[in-house]
Amino acid sequence: MRFRAADEMELDNAILDKAAVLIEALPYIQRFNRKIIVVKYGGSAMTDESIQQKVIQDVVLLKLVGFKPIIVHGGGKEISKWVSKVGMEPRFVNGLRVTDEDTMEIAEMVLNKVNKKLVSMVHSLGVKAVGVSGKDGMMLNVEKKYSNGEDIGYVGEIKSVNPKILFDLLEKDFLPIVCPIGYDDEFHSYNINADDAACAIASAVNAEKLAFLTDVEGIYRDFSDKNSLISELTTDEMEELLAGGGINGGMLPKIQNCVAAIQNGVSRVHIMDGRIPHCLLLEIFTNKGIGTAIIDKKGEKFYHE
Repeated sequence: MRFRAADEMELDNAILDKAAVLIEALPYIQRFNRKIIVVKYGGSAMTDESIQQKVIQDVVLLKLVGFKPIIVHGGGKEISKWVSKVGMEPRFVNGLRVTDEDTMEIAEMVLNKVNKKLVSMVHSLGVKAVGVSGKDGMMLNVEKKYSNGEDIGYVGEIKSVNPKILFDLLEKDFLPIVCPIGYDDEFHSYNINADDAACAIASAVNAEKLAFLTDVEGIYRDFSDKNSLISELTTDEMEELLAGGGINGGMLPKIQNCVAAIQNGVSRVHIMDGRIPHCLLLEIFTNKGIGTAIIDKKGEKFYHE
């Protein structure tokens, strides 16, 4: 009689654990198959090469299991680095980059460089990607954005989105990767806040999900209490939280964008810490998730007990 070694039993348990993870993901894969998900990629997750690779792996996996992902990326830290390299001083007003003509030229160059790097990373994993800016196909039409009445240069406020090029790419089985540059009515180029671009694009394509990879874990009832992370809340609950002053600083405009996206037809918005390896898969394919999901007050909850 042969008895099984302890390490063999541990191996079996590890295999069963992997199977359990796949089974847990099944209802989410079924529910969101062939649905569009917009991923806003920026912040510190873009500056760490190993995290960057994991983010792209996550998006590719979403594509391969039947989602229709669109990446909208930023590149603010990289732009600041190159602005400094040429001897200029990066300037911000109320969190918005002051963008003169020279800075605009640098921003567009850097964002296109970042864009093509992401395209290359997706290709290396066997999925077809196409990098575009908001200028391609007249996708993002903008007007000059002011910061509390102050002129901050070539910073754009989105007036309209023409999503045709995105639908065409998705139909041909490409993964679109968008950098946030747009035209005004006179065809001047404008830099656009990537959060604004992601929300506008998600609304225009009627995305099932909009996922924000940020530098925070999600939304807290009390930011000083890390045990108060909210896994899921409705837009009504979000409005109450905003009215109570529980959210301020850089998160405030992001949250306002999220609520507006849901009001404009996006079914569900996820906010998560992009610095956590494979955060996208953990948030979308597991019961509890790791970030915060915002849904419409009539939205269907997907937390499976």
